[in-house]
Amino acid sequence: MTDPGRTTILRAARKAFAREPYDAVTLRGVAADAGVSAALIVKYFGGKEALFERVADFTEAAQLLLAAPNERLGEHAVRTLVEYRRDNDQDLLVRVVFAAGKADERAQIREHFRDQVTRAFAARLTGPDAELRAGLITAHLLGLGAAIAIDKTGPIATADLDTVAELYAPAIQQLIH
Repeated sequence: MTDPGRTTILRAARKAFAREPYDAVTLRGVAADAGVSAALIVKYFGGKEALFERVADFTEAAQLLLAAPNERLGEHAVRTLVEYRRDNDQDLLVRVVFAAGKADERAQIREHFRDQVTRAFAARLTGPDAELRAGLITAHLLGLGAAIAIDKTGPIATADLDTVAELYAPAIQQLIH
């Protein structure tokens, strides 16, 4: 997904669905926030339901985070998360935090996250407590992403990537083995 129009629409849609219940989100509102027409959203995504499905989908995030052998997975996941944020001005995972409400659509985001990210990590792990360790891995990654999102100019967000990976990845790697 390198089309800037699609990226802008998805960014606006993620914000809209995080702030408002599904029924309150309109294509016109998302379009206004994205600076595009509602027709362009329909062209790219087919409608509100399909747009929400795309917002709730973590498949791409999981593929990016898991694209390394287990021996380097902790460092890779940290680097990928930080680089993605820096390159795209958005986080791969943090939108699930905004899905903590009770609404059905937010439950769907949480379910997708659990199925597509946490269980994908669990499938890669060997040994006891794979699901627990996978949950702890994603908790680490969510914490890092949230810290960067909260303080965009703070020391975590602006630190040298090698330093962040060197300091943060070992805790994640410990959970992998």
